[in-house]
Amino acid sequence: MSGMVSGGLARQADPPAGLSAAGGSTLRAQLSPVEFALFASFGVRRRLAADQVLFRRGDLCTSMYIIVSGAICLDFGPGLPAKQLAANDFFGELAMLMERHPRSSDARASCETLLIELTQEGFEQLIEQDPAMVVFFLRRTVSRVVGSEQRLIAQLSRRNQELEAALGNLYSATHELNHTREMVYNDDLTGLHNRRSLTAYLQRSHRSGQRPQGLLLIDCDDFKGLNDRHGHLAGDQALQRLARILDSVVGQDDLACRLGGDEFCVLLCRTDALHLMRTAEFILDAMRSLAAFPGAEPGARSVSIGVSLVNEAYHWNEAYARADQALYEAKRLGGNRAQWFAG
Repeated sequence: MSGMVSGGLARQADPPAGLSAAGGSTLRAQLSPVEFALFASFGVRRRLAADQVLFRRGDLCTSMYIIVSGAICLDFGPGLPAKQLAANDFFGELAMLMERHPRSSDARASCETLLIELTQEGFEQLIEQDPAMVVFFLRRTVSRVVGSEQRLIAQLSRRNQELEAALGNLYSATHELNHTREMVYNDDLTGLHNRRSLTAYLQRSHRSGQRPQGLLLIDCDDFKGLNDRHGHLAGDQALQRLARILDSVVGQDDLACRLGGDEFCVLLCRTDALHLMRTAEFILDAMRSLAAFPGAEPGARSVSIGVSLVNEAYHWNEAYARADQALYEAKRLGGNRAQWFAG
């Protein structure tokens, strides 16, 4: 072995395969001919058939390998590119630096492959034989590992930026979707639910079995006269004031809805005749207070309310017709009142 040792030391001035003569940073996992010969003298040859697995990701390291002929595919797992190794390439060298370190990839023969397996015991003998060459090999190995880590950090940084951008786009899309949903199911002027939302509410309540038990049909008194005398802005303000009051009387399972124009409805799930009339009276008193408040704007108007319990045996159209009949009676009696359906 003495001739091999002297040969190895004599060629230290020449860069091994994969290292540029100018001392560049391109480091490959490949041995020079002198290194290959020295490592081979302390290793054991292993032959793998095509597709034969050498080790699995997570297996504990005990050996490093040098490819004599053939090819090895290293699979690092989902989302990471596989790595193809060929003759003179080495891999698994962390087994020489970190005892029982878990493998970071699967290793599989791409075709019939001949390897040299170098165990930790063989590596220790190699150190005794030619420590200078081993030190140079380890320096290259550590530099390559550090370079790989730096590239991985850069890739993770880019992926993190891409993920942040994707999350930003997702947030914007979700915001736009929610905004679009609000425009579809909410009234632009008052913010209350609209007819489309009322239809969806009735469908959900029918499926869940928790149907509304009371209905208030509300209409502004002399709304056309308000618009004619004070303009549509005053009319809009009157609708917005009424909407805020209606929104204050509904619970989580109830619904306040603008049906169109100056017509509104309130659906209450857990109610009875007494509670339903008290709710109607609260709405009337709140609107009267706004109209009676010193310096009240022209848009403060009274309302009329038709009140009806919702029988589960009735279709929605029947319940609406009963409340509408009561509302018509309240209007006929002069408005500014709640009228119970007495049919």
